[in-house]
Amino acid sequence: MMRIKQRERKNWLFVMNWIVLVTFVMGCSGQEHTLPTSSPSNDTKVTLRMIESLTNQNRTVILKGLLTQFESQNPNIHVELISPPFTQADITIKTMLNVKQELDVMEVRDINVADLASQGYIDPLNTYMSSWDELNTLSNAAKSISVVGRKNYFIANGLYQRQMFYRKDWLEAAGLKPPSSWEEMYETSKKLTDPAKNQYGFSFRGAKGSISTSDTLIRAYNGDLVNLDDGQFLNDGSTIYTSPEAMKAMELYMNLYKDASPPDSIYWGFQEQVEAFTSGVTGILLQDPDVIQTIQDKMQPGTWATAPLPTGPKGNALVSVGGAGWGIASYSKHKAEAWKLIAFLSGAKQNTELSKKYGLIPIHTSAVSDAFFQTGPYRTLLDMTLKPDTFLLFKPPFQYAGNSNWDKVAMESGQALLSGNATIEETLSKWDTFWQEQKRTMGIELNKK
Repeated sequence: MMRIKQRERKNWLFVMNWIVLVTFVMGCSGQEHTLPTSSPSNDTKVTLRMIESLTNQNRTVILKGLLTQFESQNPNIHVELISPPFTQADITIKTMLNVKQELDVMEVRDINVADLASQGYIDPLNTYMSSWDELNTLSNAAKSISVVGRKNYFIANGLYQRQMFYRKDWLEAAGLKPPSSWEEMYETSKKLTDPAKNQYGFSFRGAKGSISTSDTLIRAYNGDLVNLDDGQFLNDGSTIYTSPEAMKAMELYMNLYKDASPPDSIYWGFQEQVEAFTSGVTGILLQDPDVIQTIQDKMQPGTWATAPLPTGPKGNALVSVGGAGWGIASYSKHKAEAWKLIAFLSGAKQNTELSKKYGLIPIHTSAVSDAFFQTGPYRTLLDMTLKPDTFLLFKPPFQYAGNSNWDKVAMESGQALLSGNATIEETLSKWDTFWQEQKRTMGIELNKK
């Protein structure tokens, strides 16, 4: 019965994924903000304040180039770009919103869109999108990640889907193949590890973003038990942290850190994890395609390659499509101009330019037919999509307002586990309690509406 159900989900998988070409009908409910019609007069110059969240030096340079193009086409609009450090960006944005500091366009993430929308910090964009001439080519995945209560709160600036990056030269020298399962991942990473040479098999991540390893591993071990419509829960309604499979996954998680990862990687975030791979300290990295440009810039051709995500004992890996994008601050005084900027940056031409230069999955279906995205390191993403029975697409918990706190909770409790200050049982229990509370709170909110 479960296999039949998974086959029935294949169409949903392709609908949600970035390469599908099926048109998504936007759903809108409730009161919508009317579309502002104000625009700057010929002698009035408007300044838009715009802030990044996923700040990256390379992307900021590319983004500034696009903003220069926008300003040349709109001489009465000036864009002031704010680029706080990545580790402080979300806190900076939230602080600015709390005190209503002047802000027009802001980068909203899939992990915090529900929180920002529930607090009224961002406007829904459905009215703007309904008259946007490039809506029809916007991919279904790009539309789906910004939805809260059937309203879209941002236009994605690129999509992210995890895959494996590995040192091809290391594996070939050791006579090893890229691992296809998590068990092989551990064994291969262990064989590549030689602390005396400062060489480790796995590029671990124990600080901000640590859930990218722990949750991925736990879902892979649960396999087809996971509720694909609500990825923090199993089909029986319990959380993914309650099963015997979750216990086994966390045992491997700890062994992967202790036996095949740098000791200080318990404190690594995104930058440290990627730097370790590109500098020759670690041999296997699980990351999104936005690291491709960095890897190409820092590593010699032929020394690295990509492979699909490792599978769990049931032969499944669970994958998701995520992203961030541009939204409008609810108290902005220049909403018409803000949308004009978002529409420009989100157009197929500009988004494809950003995607190619920075390493993202483009948001328009017209772009993914480009040979650039069907070859090289991007080909792995397509290969996973073409095997929907193995790589099961699940819906991340974007709809839960508390999802914005999950990374911090998981990081702190995960570090306690890895440092010997908590047991696996205690850690899983804490994670289970967190998501049970999110489910309960969501139920209360829905009943009130």
